Amino acid sequence: MENRLREDRRALHRIPELDRELPETLRYVQGVLKGLHCELTIPCEGGLCAYFHRGREETTAFRADMDALPIEEAGTAPYRSLHPGRMHACGHDGHTAMLLELARRVEEREDLPWNVLLIFQPAEETTGGAEAICESGVLERYHAARIFGLHLWPGLPAGTLWTRPGPLMAKNSEVSIEITGRSVHITKAAQGADALWAGTEVVRRIYAMAAEDLPPEELRVLRFGHMTSGTVRNALSARTVIEGTLRVFSMETFHLLRRRMEEIAGAVEAETGCTVALHLSRGYPPVCNDAALVRTIRDRLGEDAVRLLPTPELTAEDFSFYQQRLPGVFCFLGVGDTPPLHAADFDFDEAVLAHGAAFFESLLLSE
Repeated sequence: MENRLREDRRALHRIPELDRELPETLRYVQGVLKGLHCELTIPCEGGLCAYFHRGREETTAFRADMDALPIEEAGTAPYRSLHPGRMHACGHDGHTAMLLELARRVEEREDLPWNVLLIFQPAEETTGGAEAICESGVLERYHAARIFGLHLWPGLPAGTLWTRPGPLMAKNSEVSIEITGRSVHITKAAQGADALWAGTEVVRRIYAMAAEDLPPEELRVLRFGHMTSGTVRNALSARTVIEGTLRVFSMETFHLLRRRMEEIAGAVEAETGCTVALHLSRGYPPVCNDAALVRTIRDRLGEDAVRLLPTPELTAEDFSFYQQRLPGVFCFLGVGDTPPLHAADFDFDEAVLAHGAAFFESLLLSE
């Protein structure tokens, strides 16, 4: 089993592809699945599903993401990327390898308590391929009643599984603010509209609002990392662009902060004479684990099988789209002390993949 997992992961690591353009990856995955007794469907561009019918009314679904990142690999491993400027720097090659191993194990079992749907998904890193899978109707077609997924996670002990009921990962949204003023010479500032001043006021007030309008114990991030304004030192700026990120753990908090930012933008616009345009990207919903399903897993497998994280993570994941359709649990599989995700030298000990595949199988066998 460990040899198969290693071979699959390394084969996939050599051929990283982006977004929904995954022809080599899909060819490899199909090559494994076509030898098994399952029904293959293509729910969306770059996606593939394998359905194993076991004569049950309900189906348990599992998801792996397949896309890579536009990163030049820095490592020198013999299985390093063959595609310049592309790399599996987020462990999706490992996720796919574990789901292929689960497919082989399902093939060997006819007495499962549920039918099984394996979802091989594109575009997690870009446009949210999970949403396209959901909109295809494949979950309803195969009567999926629950869904599971996991992510390799640096910093957690190698081979251990972690999760938590409720919020696990954040809702993300990119915040862009464009301020249009009127440039005049500094000596005639009263005749202009200062886009630089307006920009600093917007940032100051948003930071104060984010600190004051929510309880201090409620995790969130609302910060700006990029701001450009003006052309020369002795003329008012006619344009300011501010870019940042919002991360929260509930849609209610997201809507509250968006409304308050809109109010601040309107107030600064009225006070400065500038036009203040605020835009928030849609992003992914928060990953929110079904509490009853988490409790069931830990009751049946034992509390040591899946440990509880004390706090959620501020990173985002499009697994959340599945959880809007049916009960789901997302977990982290520790890979120990490795470079961080999205690093050009990210790699891990493939022995951890056996723990993930065994965990998936145990979820199938625990009725």
